[in-house]
Amino acid sequence: MTTFAPDSLALNRKLPLWYQVSQSLRASILGRSPEAPLRLPTEDALAAHYGVSVLTMRQALKELEAEGLISRHRRRGTFIEPSARRGSPVRLLGSVDTIVAQQSGMSTELLAHGPTPVPPELATHFPGLSEVAGYRRLRGDEATGEPTNHAHNYVHPDVAARIDPADLQRWPMTKILRDAVGVRISRITDTVEARLADPETARLLKVPLLSPILHYTGLTYDADGRVVDVARIHYRGDRFSFTVSLDA
Repeated sequence: MTTFAPDSLALNRKLPLWYQVSQSLRASILGRSPEAPLRLPTEDALAAHYGVSVLTMRQALKELEAEGLISRHRRRGTFIEPSARRGSPVRLLGSVDTIVAQQSGMSTELLAHGPTPVPPELATHFPGLSEVAGYRRLRGDEATGEPTNHAHNYVHPDVAARIDPADLQRWPMTKILRDAVGVRISRITDTVEARLADPETARLLKVPLLSPILHYTGLTYDADGRVVDVARIHYRGDRFSFTVSLDA
């Protein structure tokens, strides 16, 4: 019987092995021919193919299962989901300290803070809540004072109760959550997209109305998988770039 044949992989020791294996296997799944079998080799066979431990392979498969690319059945095996999307957002692995470094080194003005209604589009991130704590900040170049970005954070009330607003004038929110409040951050999911400056953003960033800006959305999860902070940041297009460097 024909079996699914995953691509080979040259491992990079600078990145977690499970992540590399999951990316390689994802590419094999999404790039397979329509007539290719849906059943994957066993964990042991896949681990031997990639030259990793079964534990590493299991973690990689768990990642793909969470994305809906595969389903796993006790005693039957692991199968590719026929309805799995053939296109998915690019996911790049980094560290929390990368986010902290990117947000640091700027002067910060705390514009407002206090209870705020949960925006309808964020309701799924804060189930059961009608209000969260809102923080609005304007950050700028320390040397010139020129505004560079406008940030709005929506923070879970349980976490916000432990935040000292004065800290927001010297530290990024990510650092405060992790180091000052003690949140065990499990991951941060970032999205960056191009938008046009609305009147408020144009005024705060001192750019023409409808000029290009970069809109960043960051979801911060704690160790229980709960969203504790949603950051929405508007960056001036002429002062911010999004760069990704990948080792071959």
